[in-house]
Amino acid sequence: MDKSNFILMQQQEVSRAHSTDGRVNEKLKRPIGKEQIRREKLPGQYVAGFVDGEGSFCISIGKGTEYKRGVQVRAEFEIELRADDQEILERILVTIGCGKIYDCSYDRYGWYPHSKYKITGAQDMINYLFPFFDKYKLQAKKAQVYKLFKQVVLMYRKKEHLTDAGYKKVVALRDKMRALGRKHNSLTETARIRENRSSGGVRQILFDLNTARQAKRAGDSRSPTTYFTTFSMEF
Repeated sequence: MDKSNFILMQQQEVSRAHSTDGRVNEKLKRPIGKEQIRREKLPGQYVAGFVDGEGSFCISIGKGTEYKRGVQVRAEFEIELRADDQEILERILVTIGCGKIYDCSYDRYGWYPHSKYKITGAQDMINYLFPFFDKYKLQAKKAQVYKLFKQVVLMYRKKEHLTDAGYKKVVALRDKMRALGRKHNSLTETARIRENRSSGGVRQILFDLNTARQAKRAGDSRSPTTYFTTFSMEF
């Protein structure tokens, strides 16, 4: 695998239900929402504590000619666990009251199957997510990240990101979130990777790490997290 192919592979999200050319991944189950789930709700403080440890608030900015100003601001709240823990995600979903649970595949890394709980709609965040976490408070850095995340979503809802000043502010808030969420800067195998990797994945992980190091020595100026976005993009 040459450097360009390796970088392209790492930049593609491995958990999407469709391939990059639009084909459906038949190995993945269809997403499910609260209409399909029959589980008991959890105590709100328990959910807040769980999100403190496992939850992720993410703001991404994409470019495209189809968007006003040529950019798209996308907000996502998610929790991702191994598939054998999906029941807890289902109970969190019915407790918060919205979102979907997606089947994830990390076969090429040799990881176990995963499930991902996601909320992406701004109106769902305003109606369900924000009232929940305003009542059941997050702690430590995750609380700071949540406040920044909420601020961006509310700006987006008011279309403030379409102005020059608003867009600059969104970028600045996104960068603050990244700084708070950054966990490591080196090409090391984290505990999260070890926890999720199946026994057959050792060789692939080591191969990817070595390829990334070779790319760096060849003069690629990107940070290591560019190569391992799925391992480090949690806020």
